[in-house]
Amino acid sequence: MEQASARERGIAEVGIVSIRFLADADLDGAIVRGVRRHEPSIDFMSANDAGLEGLLDPEALGLAAAEGRILVSHDTSTMPVHFAERAHLGLKSPGVLLALQSADIGEVIESLLIIWSASREEEWIDQIHYLPSLSRHIFR
Repeated sequence: MEQASARERGIAEVGIVSIRFLADADLDGAIVRGVRRHEPSIDFMSANDAGLEGLLDPEALGLAAAEGRILVSHDTSTMPVHFAERAHLGLKSPGVLLALQSADIGEVIESLLIIWSASREEEWIDQIHYLPSLSRHIFR
């Protein structure tokens, strides 16, 4: 059986996996464009590129998990509910970042850049955080 190289698996040469993002269909495209403009090496897949348009939240969460990408969304009302349902079923998630609609787009972009540059992907597993404050949603 042929093994994929570290680069093919998304592992940087130093052994650290870079955080990869997936934009939900409702995320303002200016956020994705702004992040990519500030740091072109960030792997931030748009909803259009991923074919998320028309998918329900559970399907978007499933795709993000299958791709190993943190889902970035504006959906603060139903996404946490579907995230909690997945967690109760024992399904893992790379994490979800919810950008508040009222938040300044520049601050959201800055938060994403900080997350990408100053953390590791395992720090976000099975968690929801709100942008730009990075407050954590705890499920009980």
